[in-house]
Amino acid sequence: MNEGNEVIYTERQKFSPLLLWFINLSMVLAIVISILALMKDFSGRNPPAAREILIAVLAGIIVPIGISILFTLLKMETQVRSDGLYIRFFPFHIHFRKFSPDDIDECHARQYRPILEYGGWGIRCGLSGNGRAYNVSGNKGVQLVLKNGRRLLVGSQRALELEKAILSIKKL
Repeated sequence: MNEGNEVIYTERQKFSPLLLWFINLSMVLAIVISILALMKDFSGRNPPAAREILIAVLAGIIVPIGISILFTLLKMETQVRSDGLYIRFFPFHIHFRKFSPDDIDECHARQYRPILEYGGWGIRCGLSGNGRAYNVSGNKGVQLVLKNGRRLLVGSQRALELEKAILSIKKL
């Protein structure tokens, strides 16, 4: 980090392990139901070969494991440094995305409805012109309006602290 680029605020967020279990169980259940339906559809006439069943079963194991690994790696990092707001949604962003204080027109902490406004959690494009959202869990964040008119919501477990940190660099 460059000198004069002091970190004022930092927050790391990860998806809930409970969500991970829910996703895995849902996927395994869907695959088991699909295999059972496949077996029923072909009972008595050209049933699927053992190889096809093996491929379906392996897919039922590999896909959930792959998604589990992805959700384990996923993390959102938010930093406010003296020269801007930095956001990284790893592994999709290897490097931080920087928003300069000069790029930020408005900033306020707020409660939002993740599913209704943004279609859920993650890197989301808002519904009905809400702009983009970076969020992992919860329903609190900081709404930014950039000078170019774009809107960005940054999810945070400490939204008021994040708002205060962003406002502090706008005054510098």
